Amino acid sequence: MAAATKSTPNNRVIASNRRARHEYTVLDTVEAGLVLTGSEVKSLREGQVQLSDSYARFNRGELWLEGVHIAPYKFAIGFGSHDPNRPRKLLLHRAEVSKLQSRVHQEHVALVPLSLYFKDGRAKIELAVAQGRKRSDKRQAIAERDSQREIDRALGRARKGRD
Repeated sequence: MAAATKSTPNNRVIASNRRARHEYTVLDTVEAGLVLTGSEVKSLREGQVQLSDSYARFNRGELWLEGVHIAPYKFAIGFGSHDPNRPRKLLLHRAEVSKLQSRVHQEHVALVPLSLYFKDGRAKIELAVAQGRKRSDKRQAIAERDSQREIDRALGRARKGRD
């Protein structure tokens, strides 16, 4: 269930969690909706969100997003404002939630948000079923990425006839 997080006319990426891709090995991705208030949506449209240190957890058969900071909307005062660090409910089908919950408990993996974006005017989040990396795995991933980058550069130069 891979979600398209590229920025297209219908999809506009608001925030991405680059640290999650470094610290976790992504096994699978899931797209979920968010339950938000009006001032939260307005803050998201301004890009006032932080995904670092956020995670998803299960509570009474529902999936909740914790640790996401959506800054208060500057024009919402008093009644219209929101708590920036409140837990937010994620919208998935019940079968998807139960499948994810069983997978998390059996395989000892985490649910980590990768990106937050608007899809056809609705806020969506891309969750990764991810497994934590050890320090040596992180170094190996960096080395592989650097070597792949060098290979791509060399192939590009060869194609252009510069090498």
